[in-house]
Amino acid sequence: MKQTILVSMTLLMLSLQYRLWVGEGSLAHASGLKEQVQRMQSENRSISQRNAILKAEIIDLRSGLDAIEEKARSEFGLVKQNETFFLLVDE
Repeated sequence: MKQTILVSMTLLMLSLQYRLWVGEGSLAHASGLKEQVQRMQSENRSISQRNAILKAEIIDLRSGLDAIEEKARSEFGLVKQNETFFLLVDE
């Protein structure tokens, strides 16, 4: 009788130890999930910053023609009528 209880307790303890160290929900699995959460939070912060910049740009573009003119000049190289375009090249 004592041996049966001892064997049962040993098997129970081994199964709990297996789950703690190796199985799903183990310490290693929890550690991996924590790292994944940290990576995602960092990615979310950078995406939020990018969204804030884009939102400010949208508001700026809706508010007047100055922002549209600046964007046309910087991104598309457009020049107004009666303007002379100069390109300075560093050697």
